[in-house]
Amino acid sequence: MENYNKMVLTATTANSWIYPECKNWAETLDDLIEDVVKCYEAGATIAHVHLQRGKEIETVKRIRERCDILIQAGMSSDSIPERHGDFEARPDMMSIILNHHDEHFTQLSVNKLHPLDELKEYCEICKKNGIKPEWEVWHTGSYWNLNYLIDKHLVEPPNILTLFFNWPGGTWSPPTADEYLHRIKYMPENSVHTVSIMGAQQTKIASLAISLGGNVRVGTEDYPYIKKGIPAKNNA
Repeated sequence: MENYNKMVLTATTANSWIYPECKNWAETLDDLIEDVVKCYEAGATIAHVHLQRGKEIETVKRIRERCDILIQAGMSSDSIPERHGDFEARPDMMSIILNHHDEHFTQLSVNKLHPLDELKEYCEICKKNGIKPEWEVWHTGSYWNLNYLIDKHLVEPPNILTLFFNWPGGTWSPPTADEYLHRIKYMPENSVHTVSIMGAQQTKIASLAISLGGNVRVGTEDYPYIKKGIPAKNNA
């Protein structure tokens, strides 16, 4: 049998900011734990979780007591001081955006800068706490910052990347095959990538990514519907 890489599935369990009318995500900590466990049982390898402030350690502990899913702490829009509890909880991975936040959702907008000094500090803190950075790539300019960190020997391979498409705002990119192929063309060496597509084009780009050795992220944060007009029962 020929060797092949298994596809890694990330389940993102948070609320949907562009489909707030679709209330199919966990709202309590108990429900979140159950949602993550169901995702693991359905085949997810990674759970992308927005750890509730003040309950980060408890959340990570309770998930690990129930299953062996890898825990990825989200909310890259928060500052390093705001994520102090995330570091203390020591999830397996932490989401870190490689560029600025410029997102415009249905009920709120997010606009934050993340300069190189912040990225360097993330590298140091993650290394100290044994947390693997998961780098968020919104356009090819993100790679310039990542290559800078690589050249400074601040990150260790493999580079875990999530490529974002169709998220509304000034960092938007089209959910097209051309855009996906352009993005992977310029990835640094020793990189593993996952795609996150907000909206109904998710299946098309995810299928292309899988065919080219990529991985996929799905769940209520990205697109809470099975197909247009039909909400998913849960993230599993």
